Amino acid sequence: MTHPTHHAMFTPDKPAVVMGRTNDVITYRQLETQSNQGAQLFRKLGLVRGDAIALLLENGPRFHAICFAAQRAGLFYTPMSTRLSLSEAEYIVKDCGAKVLIVSAGMAPLAEQLRARAPGVTQFFVTGGEVADYNSWEAATDGLPASPIADQSAGRDMLYSSGTTGRPKGVKTELTTDAFDAVSPFMQNNMALYGFGPETRYLSPAPLYHAAPLRFTMSVLRFGGTVVVMEKFDAEHALELIEQHRVTHSQWVPSMFVRFLKLPQATQARYDLSSLKVAIHAAAPCPVAVKERMIGWWGPVLFEYYAGTEGNGFVACNSEQWLAHKGTVGRAITGEIRIVDPNGNVLPPGPDNTGGIYFANAPVFEYHNDPEKTAASRTKEGWSTLGDVGYVDADGYLYLTDRKSHMIISGGVNIYPQEVEDLLITHPKIADAAVIGVPNDEYGEEVKAVVQPLDWKDATPAFAAELIAFCRDHISHVKCPRSVDFDRELPRHPTGKLYKRLIRDRYWEGRSNKLV
Repeated sequence: MTHPTHHAMFTPDKPAVVMGRTNDVITYRQLETQSNQGAQLFRKLGLVRGDAIALLLENGPRFHAICFAAQRAGLFYTPMSTRLSLSEAEYIVKDCGAKVLIVSAGMAPLAEQLRARAPGVTQFFVTGGEVADYNSWEAATDGLPASPIADQSAGRDMLYSSGTTGRPKGVKTELTTDAFDAVSPFMQNNMALYGFGPETRYLSPAPLYHAAPLRFTMSVLRFGGTVVVMEKFDAEHALELIEQHRVTHSQWVPSMFVRFLKLPQATQARYDLSSLKVAIHAAAPCPVAVKERMIGWWGPVLFEYYAGTEGNGFVACNSEQWLAHKGTVGRAITGEIRIVDPNGNVLPPGPDNTGGIYFANAPVFEYHNDPEKTAASRTKEGWSTLGDVGYVDADGYLYLTDRKSHMIISGGVNIYPQEVEDLLITHPKIADAAVIGVPNDEYGEEVKAVVQPLDWKDATPAFAAELIAFCRDHISHVKCPRSVDFDRELPRHPTGKLYKRLIRDRYWEGRSNKLV
């Protein structure tokens, strides 16, 4: 039984989704009813298999029902970031070919502007309240039959990259001919690696529009587990929810671990986390010192993976494997890793042989409506990349160095900022840090740190000098920041990814910026 439709028959009153703040519960009976009614509405509106819808939804009680309505109606569904600008949202709605746009009431200001910028959309709906010129999703669906549509078929998400290095890219994989309730390779991975099943109680602390939270929670619901959804991440509240709901599985990003570790010791010790069996993390490299401390606190329950929305490869490790290969993101589960130099040559194992990370013999993807970007992600052999840089060790474990687009070239020396950021974040007075290249007339670029202090009182020239000295005490001087600026909050995506281009653009404004 691998779909809510089956669980609604046998465990109708079991909680499928629980909202973290409000404690609102959506049972499997309600999830089945609401998703069937949504699918009925899509057919009533004339949508057929292969059509597309777009979602601009905050984490809320209707999110999964809407996604399952599209999934069982054979549609492509595109959840969009709630942090998009108007032009970015307009681009995605047009690019994905959405015929229906569904928004949450809290997105009213953006939704109202988007209404006039989406000529291809024929129907506009709002859930959880009112938005001008949008119809109520609840009113449109609640009176429809709660029975399945006659032509159920497997739809799928079509997601866009978070745009941390440029315009978001849509990743499209064609629909399969499998039944709507067939087990997917992703679900098989989740069963084999993490033990997903009907007893899983899964805490999702991140926005559901992102690939990992969306796909993992949909997978849990297909297995018949319970998903606890945080409306917004808060470190102490997450610990409280683990204890309250006896959470067995969870998914995080490294910046959340940093927030946990900055909590007072008394707060860390206050909550019973003994139910937690699996704490999955990804999205960004995790500093070694941070992960060591998390394993020391939570135990060997951390499971790391490296993958992308593109689905072209999957690398994973458990805590024991990581402790034996500190800093790794794991070994390949899907695809075969190739480390490639700028000339297209495959590099041998070893930390001195850093290059572009490619996957061979892996699933194929394309960037929607962008054959140039698709081609740029391939080698002549057909291997594909997410744009990251790293190396493998003699045992085949992969280590991430940075994104290629983040590389700083200073006086002909290539500097990857991830190592410096990982060091800075361990400083007890630092909440977040970004390291970028800024213009230097002599060297082309120089290294700058932009830091978010835990206490704004520390944003002083003396503390900047202290941080530079701190770096010089631990890593090669050529990698160290030559200057430090302070920000009250860095532009970090809720999924943990840093919008580094937004920081970098401040310093390159009015100059020819050779970086992506």
